[in-house]
Amino acid sequence: MYDVITIGSATIDTFVKTEFCDMVKQKGKDCVTYPVGAKILVDELILTTGGGGTNAAVSLARLGHKVAFLGKMGLKYNSNMLVSELKKEKIDTSLIVRKKTSRTGYSVILDSLRHDRTILVFRGSNNDLRFNEVKIKKLKTKWFYFSSMMGKSFKTLEKIASYATKNKIKIAFNISSYLAKKGVRYLKTILKKTNILILNKEEAGMVVGKGKVEKLLKKLHKLGPEIVGITDGNKGVYVFDGNHLYYGKPSNINVVETTGAGDAFASSFLSGMIRKNDVEFAMKLGMTNAESVITHHGAKNKLLKYNGALRVMKGRPIKVTKKKL
Repeated sequence: MYDVITIGSATIDTFVKTEFCDMVKQKGKDCVTYPVGAKILVDELILTTGGGGTNAAVSLARLGHKVAFLGKMGLKYNSNMLVSELKKEKIDTSLIVRKKTSRTGYSVILDSLRHDRTILVFRGSNNDLRFNEVKIKKLKTKWFYFSSMMGKSFKTLEKIASYATKNKIKIAFNISSYLAKKGVRYLKTILKKTNILILNKEEAGMVVGKGKVEKLLKKLHKLGPEIVGITDGNKGVYVFDGNHLYYGKPSNINVVETTGAGDAFASSFLSGMIRKNDVEFAMKLGMTNAESVITHHGAKNKLLKYNGALRVMKGRPIKVTKKKL
């Protein structure tokens, strides 16, 4: 019996750091530009593993939970790197679907100017996990953690969500912009079965329409989740449990790179709820781990162990307020 099975993407992430770029406005958005035909020197190149499914798995394992990862990848060097890292973190990899014809996901993160980042994503077989490839009899767990899956993989998530309901397994769902853009009709089957929903403010607006955070939380809660969390960058974190609104104020820290912050918060929030079933504690644990991640490159490098997180929480307390909503 696992504490959590995380289901989601697995990628190799390459961070490319260069200052040789410019920033322009296109259709109201900031865009990073590079000169055409130029050969640009790279200041720093960092190769790490990523993907919402593996990021969450490592986070939960370091926080002391028994974890397995379910995803799809190939059989060559990149997939071996991913599997090897998961095993080092004592994560069960026996559920992973690996095939000769599959392609392992790959991302290139362009980090430049004010440490904003643009991510080029090759999804590979992350979108092609089929339900008949899943070892259903091995899905013995207390929680499923769903990260963003597209295409055939999303249909598989829907079927696993039904399996979870029948077997009294709880679901935490961390939505990304890929899924949020699909809208509420596309997501409603899983949302009805979700216990904890985590997403950022922009993604929440894509699902239920733009508005103030309190309005977004109420709309999302009505779709089925018992607890809804919305992250809003340096403005903080908001959580609604159907009765109370909780707000967590972030610490004043030096941000190096934000990739993986959402995964760190969502998985650590789940860990806090598993351990103490206390929203305030879960928010503090989630924000502490997310803040650790964004002070370094890579989504996993500075994920904290449980006792380490408690020490940071004690030394740098995060303030959480609560009010009736």
